[in-house]
Amino acid sequence: MQTEFFKKKLKNGLMVLFEKRNLPVVAVSSSVKWGHAYEAEKIKGISHFLEHLLFKGTKKRSSEEIAVEIEKRGGELNGFTSDEVTSYWKIKMYHDDPKRYSIEKIKELLYEKPFGSSGAGKAEVIKSLNRQQVVELYNSMYTSDSMILSVVGDANFEDVCQLAEKIYPFTKRKVVGYAPVKKNAELIEKRKGIDQAHFVFGFHAPNIQQKERYAYETACAYLFDGMSSRLFQEIREKRGLAYAVKGDIDMGKNYGYVLIRVGTTEGKIKEIKEIILNEIRKLKETEQKDLEEVKEQLIGQRDIGRENSVGVMNSLMTEEIAGDAEEYYKYPERISAVKLGDIKKISELKSFSTFSLIPQSAPIKNTKK
Repeated sequence: MQTEFFKKKLKNGLMVLFEKRNLPVVAVSSSVKWGHAYEAEKIKGISHFLEHLLFKGTKKRSSEEIAVEIEKRGGELNGFTSDEVTSYWKIKMYHDDPKRYSIEKIKELLYEKPFGSSGAGKAEVIKSLNRQQVVELYNSMYTSDSMILSVVGDANFEDVCQLAEKIYPFTKRKVVGYAPVKKNAELIEKRKGIDQAHFVFGFHAPNIQQKERYAYETACAYLFDGMSSRLFQEIREKRGLAYAVKGDIDMGKNYGYVLIRVGTTEGKIKEIKEIILNEIRKLKETEQKDLEEVKEQLIGQRDIGRENSVGVMNSLMTEEIAGDAEEYYKYPERISAVKLGDIKKISELKSFSTFSLIPQSAPIKNTKK
């Protein structure tokens, strides 16, 4: 796909990213470089709260009117909050969902507070917020020089820039964050009302600015990406120890970690943990043929993903926060440059964290080797 990409920092400090596409669809996101990583423990969850609050309407339009204006034209309105960004294109539920809760807990076991704390925040923290606190925080964080406008689709770049100059008044702030402090721990919790055990294995990875990130992405694809992956085959297909075997790698400007999540029964957790560790160690036996197949898989998936304008829009924004949006277009080159030795280094993993959420009736057993 031939790419027309434009990037410009406006007079008001706003960064505009634009990829031209000759399709009758435009994906637009407005993002602020502020998220969970910038929150002190006493206000943890406020960026996520603000994200939801901004969908509640404005002085000119109600929340219903905003939704109607977009959806009646076939559009979609959504948003998300992560550690380093709050984006719009769009607490209790996090705890109630065992899968999401388990993922939040593994992060807590990989990093000290406040970075390691759940971005959803605690109910008592959110309830204690007053209007003045929210308004002051919004005014200090949602500034034009800390925002990124990412546009992918059939539009004119200069028109986008001119409009952005009008609707984003110049404001400035100094970003203060909390450097992630790494740790490792293992934890088991019991819960009533669940039949399945949820096991999550996590370990630290490079941040998105480090060149080693591509070796980790390649190794992770080999380990858990798809039905042909090593862990899916070993845990589910060969041994029938679980139905769900999934993984993810989360990288930001100042952090990176890998998580592997398995839905199973309490009695099988120890064996599954040993299989995961064994497969990571067996990365030192990876052959060139295996490496080339995974590279082809990743580059192919990226090519398919390029068809999704929203995905490209978000990826450009993420890369810009890390340093430069144009890194997104260098992905095939970066993956192709990964060497066998880069993969084998990952087999030397020495520290990790685990979290097990098991049914209340199950006896707690030590999962450490």
